[in-house]
Amino acid sequence: MNWSGEYLWTFLLAAVNVVIAGAATVHAVLYKRETRSVIGWVGLVWLSPLFGALLYFCFGVNRVERKAITMRLQSDWQHPRQALLIDQDIAQRNELIAKHPPLAELAELVTRLTEHPLFPGNDVQPLCDGDEAYPAMLEAMEGAERSVTLLSFIFDNDRAGEAFLESLVRAHQRGVQVRVLIDDVGARYSRPTMLRRLKQAGVNARAFLPTRVPRMFKYANLRNHRKILVVDGRVGFTGGTNIREGHWLSLGPAAPVRCLHFRFEGPVVAHLQEAFSMDWAFAADELLEGEIWFPKMQRAGGVWARGVPDGPDEDIDKMPLTILGALTAARRSVHVMTPYFLPDSPILHALSVAALRGVAVHLILPSKNNIPLVQWASAAVLPEIIARGCHVHLNPPPFDHTKLLLIDDLWALVGSTNWDARSLRLNFEFNVECYSPDLTSRLRGLVEQRIADSQLLTLPQLLNRPLLPRLRDGAARLMSPYL
Repeated sequence: MNWSGEYLWTFLLAAVNVVIAGAATVHAVLYKRETRSVIGWVGLVWLSPLFGALLYFCFGVNRVERKAITMRLQSDWQHPRQALLIDQDIAQRNELIAKHPPLAELAELVTRLTEHPLFPGNDVQPLCDGDEAYPAMLEAMEGAERSVTLLSFIFDNDRAGEAFLESLVRAHQRGVQVRVLIDDVGARYSRPTMLRRLKQAGVNARAFLPTRVPRMFKYANLRNHRKILVVDGRVGFTGGTNIREGHWLSLGPAAPVRCLHFRFEGPVVAHLQEAFSMDWAFAADELLEGEIWFPKMQRAGGVWARGVPDGPDEDIDKMPLTILGALTAARRSVHVMTPYFLPDSPILHALSVAALRGVAVHLILPSKNNIPLVQWASAAVLPEIIARGCHVHLNPPPFDHTKLLLIDDLWALVGSTNWDARSLRLNFEFNVECYSPDLTSRLRGLVEQRIADSQLLTLPQLLNRPLLPRLRDGAARLMSPYL
């Protein structure tokens, strides 16, 4: 047979594509957990020769392996893993169980998922917007005597970022041990990056999972979306607030963003520090251990709390299963606040089942999302749950970035997780579950105020829209596993 150069190259390219696509297919079949994800990637690698396989190996392969690090940390850390219960704790626990027995089952579920103890004796304070969160965080850092650990998805070079930079540098200069971790994509939302400026000032700062993904690529996955600050191992902050002036409403930012953050004091702060330390060990290959990072736990309040880490590694599915357990435990009410609502079918079904059982289910979503594609896709899933009795309230601007789940005025989940595939499966998140009628009642008051300011979305409003917007929303929904 006479092979010309053109035919030979065509044959070689076809053979290379078969080998690479076959390798990608084998990897997807063996390591992807969701059937729709396997089907989507396999279809892409075979229908888009070479390009599809390139996309899979760039974006479809989870290269984050932290299991060995976790085992090292758990063997090296010396801080107490269990809480010593006093008579008052036991009485409080029994009272909560008697009032709401499903909470005991939920607590057992999260214990098995996280292998974290549920700690009593915590004080938890909600902080509305950057106007309350930032001053409290800066005050804590200014009073730091031994250590400061800070993790943020976004740390912008703006007026808010400048205040944090100056406080971190001052802490470093007075001899406090400072560690700062910023997600590599989030670090590049502004220029010059705060990562560079911190390093120039002598602060020990690192990027989490460096990548070549462009800085404004809104749909980058495998990112560290956590927001954690711990001072002296005793005072901690977490929630949904990044470090950027858009959250500091009193500064009059061009793009204002509302959010809810939380200040913690008590034994649960060890869980915040543990989450940071594991991420830091992965990024910097340094173990944070000893009293400077994990001092002896001290009681500070009456809230039972536990940290719930979640991510695309050994922590995968912890947050979706916690949410499903909480929705199953609900007997009277469910309140959800999230900026992005694109959960998978099991969570959508759990919301519907809760409403059909007679539970009052309320979702508070932004009326105008900062990512239009997400808003379109979300509009395509809302008719299903509204038809089954869920109430959807559209909150007017400014855009609300709060992440909150309340169950029966007794249980609250706070932290960084959005109700979409990126947060629930593809990014690293951190949340805290809180058992406290007093705290949940306070948060319910904030939610009720949001509802009072919102407009109820009805099924006819969604179904009676023109054909083109409904087609657009349906097409956007096809992208929901990747949004």
